Amino acid sequence: MKTTILLLLATAAVGGIVGLLLGYYLRKLIARGQVGSAEIKAEKILTEAKNKGQEYLVKIKERAIGIIDDAKKEEVSRRKEIQNIQKRLEKREGVFDQKLLEFQDKQHKLLEKATRLEEVKKEIQTLREQEMEKLQEISKLSPEGAKKELLDLVAKDSEEELVARRQKLEKQNSEELDKQAREILLPVIERMAGSVVAETSTTSVSLPNDEMKGRIIGKEGRNIKVIEQLTGTEILIDETPEMITISSFSPIRRQLAKRALDKLIADGRIQPARIEEIINNVKKELAIEITKAGEDALYKLGVTGLDQKLVQIVGRLKFRTSYGQNILLHSIEVANLSAMLAEELGADVTICKKGGLLHDVGKAMDQDIQGGHPEIGYNILKKFNIPEDIAYIALAHHEDRPKTLEALIVKVADAISGARPGARKDTFEQYIKRLEELEGIATSFSGVEKAYAIQAGREVRIFVKPDEIDDYSCHDLAKNIANQIESDLQYPGEIKVSVIRERRVIEYAK
Repeated sequence: MKTTILLLLATAAVGGIVGLLLGYYLRKLIARGQVGSAEIKAEKILTEAKNKGQEYLVKIKERAIGIIDDAKKEEVSRRKEIQNIQKRLEKREGVFDQKLLEFQDKQHKLLEKATRLEEVKKEIQTLREQEMEKLQEISKLSPEGAKKELLDLVAKDSEEELVARRQKLEKQNSEELDKQAREILLPVIERMAGSVVAETSTTSVSLPNDEMKGRIIGKEGRNIKVIEQLTGTEILIDETPEMITISSFSPIRRQLAKRALDKLIADGRIQPARIEEIINNVKKELAIEITKAGEDALYKLGVTGLDQKLVQIVGRLKFRTSYGQNILLHSIEVANLSAMLAEELGADVTICKKGGLLHDVGKAMDQDIQGGHPEIGYNILKKFNIPEDIAYIALAHHEDRPKTLEALIVKVADAISGARPGARKDTFEQYIKRLEELEGIATSFSGVEKAYAIQAGREVRIFVKPDEIDDYSCHDLAKNIANQIESDLQYPGEIKVSVIRERRVIEYAK
């Protein structure tokens, strides 16, 4: 049994060894087969790669040969083109050389002609000098003297003709301009053809009796001192029966004092406390009335957008007069006239209307602020941010030549309003003073013999010395005198300047 087991164990061991040997051998055989197969595949791939490489080399060589052939063909073509260009350049160079030779030839000929011209010019100059010398010897005059004498003769012969032509042209232009102006102004004036009467600023107060003067003065002058102090006016009490006079440079202050006195006289209680109470009430009433007057003026004209304080300044014009003309009514009229003229002339109606209303706004403050009313008005309007084209009208309505059409229209409307019959009036002293100033300006010019202001100062007639002033110079003299009057005098309407030149020869038959 043991022997059998041992045999079996030995047999199993031998079988295992043999199995291992067989497995090893089989594995080796399989590995050899796989290696051989990989080598075969590698050789095949290498062979195919060599074949493809040779094909690619052949194609690349063929393409390179084609590129070389194309390059050779292009080189041949470019060489031919270069040869053609070179031939054309050689041809043009030959033509240019020929033209250059022709130009040099012409230049040479021109130089010869210029030289000849210079010689001829010198010969002409020499001949002219010789002729001038001969003429001077004959006439015994220098060139300047001969020229002066010739001009004097021409001027003398042509003087009457020039004067006649000038008069004719001025007459034609004046007639044409007058006709056009009438066509524009007449319809406008007809639309505003309301009657105008000058106002007077009343500065006197009527009293029921002379006893009232004593009550107004009060004990030791207490009442009158309070009135003068609170109103800023001066109360003049003289021997005029039942009348006292109020004096002040400010029309509003005069109006304040007059209304307060009227109420005190009607009330009968005249003492300092009552005076102060009534004056305060009158101030409030005046302030309300001033504001309402400004608002009414704006409402009538359809003007909006003004600051309330500026409206109050406009309302102050109700108590301001110029030559007896109420400035607020004058401003409203100028605004209407300016708007109508702007419609006729194609200007800005809004600017003209506002400019016409505000052109004299400086007169509301000219008693309180130093300076002329155009400058004061301009500064007031700029302070309230009024546009420059409207503010400029206040400054320019007294200028000779305003820069804008709207300013010129307002200037014309201002003149129309002031020149209406009855719109303005002068005191006797102002009237006499204006006549004297008119005659003084006229006689201040050299050559004027006499001057007379006639037709209530609407015309000044000037007689000149005929030996010193000729007919041609009379026109310049008239214009100069008119310009001087415009710059130096203030007057309503216009003044006609007539210059008269006459020569009288008197002889007696005996």
